[in-house]
Amino acid sequence: MNRPRVLILVENLSVPFDRRVWQESRALTEAGYDVTVICPQGTKQDKEREATIDGVRILRYPLEAATGGPAGYVREYGSAMWHTLRLALKVRREAPVAVVQACNPPDLLFLVALALKPGGARFVFDHHDLVPELFLSRFADGGGGVAGRALMRGVRVFERLTFRSADAVISTNESYRRIAIERGGKRPEDVVVVRSAPDLSRFVRREPDPALRNGRRHLVAYLGVMGPQDGVDYALRALAHLRDEFGRDDVHAIFMGSGDAFDDMVALRDELGLADRVEFTGRVPDEFVQRCLSTADVCLSPDPRNPLNDVSTMNKVVEYMAMGKPLVSFDLIEAEVSAGDAAAYAPANDEKAFAAHVDALLDDPQRRATMGALGRERVERELSWSTSARNLLGVYARVAPLPRTTAAADLRVAESVESAVGA
Repeated sequence: MNRPRVLILVENLSVPFDRRVWQESRALTEAGYDVTVICPQGTKQDKEREATIDGVRILRYPLEAATGGPAGYVREYGSAMWHTLRLALKVRREAPVAVVQACNPPDLLFLVALALKPGGARFVFDHHDLVPELFLSRFADGGGGVAGRALMRGVRVFERLTFRSADAVISTNESYRRIAIERGGKRPEDVVVVRSAPDLSRFVRREPDPALRNGRRHLVAYLGVMGPQDGVDYALRALAHLRDEFGRDDVHAIFMGSGDAFDDMVALRDELGLADRVEFTGRVPDEFVQRCLSTADVCLSPDPRNPLNDVSTMNKVVEYMAMGKPLVSFDLIEAEVSAGDAAAYAPANDEKAFAAHVDALLDDPQRRATMGALGRERVERELSWSTSARNLLGVYARVAPLPRTTAAADLRVAESVESAVGA
């Protein structure tokens, strides 16, 4: 039986490190699709040029991350596009491609999909980020100068062309779905929500480790990317308020993750005099994540309100909930949709109010326990990967249906959802 070949394109993270793309790849493979992923090589993991893991073929290329403003992104994306097209054509020479799934950013990968469309490939746009808003969150003035303004116009044009070229759109939440319909001009029936959902086999509670508190009574934790738009600077200033305005000397903080703002955040910590109570670990193994979050009293989701963050679903919010932990967030639209009563919400970008919510939760263990239980229940009931996998496979059933040669094949999609949950 010839299995439909799916080609998944990713530029901003390696795979399987990109958890969303890895879950999608596993779900499609379990359902019976032949999946190949093209992505950059990782710096500390996913370094092999080619690998096959759990039936998913992965082709990786070298890529230097952007530095130096908008011009750096032009260099990064130009290199990524050349390598991605080169490898995509290699895959097509081996066998026909049924579906190209492009995961943004950037909104340029539709060009590779268009190159494969004459051979019959359908194009599914996996909409991870609002690229125009992402660009503005990093370069508030459009990047400055003629080049920056031209690049800003370009990202808006490329977003429109990506939507226009797509046979189907996968949105990470209802806000993104609305944008695909209203701004992207897509028909509602062609846009399906596939939420990024935690792998519950990864987020497993462990016995708390008191040593992580570094001799203090309480531990607060952050898990996630550290870019200019992720609000780690807001969290650090809130922790300074917690010390200076609320008189708390009993809190240690651990920030897990990395990103292009990592060094700046370490410098800000030292400037605020927090080096004795704030620890930056960089990227850490799952075991450390489990142990740290199991020990934490409160988790931090400090993304400031801006046009991007207000309508984006933050993976860390649902991951904290999966670990049964309460969190503090600014009052962003999609943060409240995801977390509900599992979070305490500070007015947008108000660092002192953010600190006040952390202070109140640290003094109320019963409230912390109640919020954590509500969050875990919500993840299990509504936000688990099983629901997302079912929606994803529904999209593929329309654009590239699997052959039905036996009665057992009729059950493959449903069975693959359960297999993908444990991937």
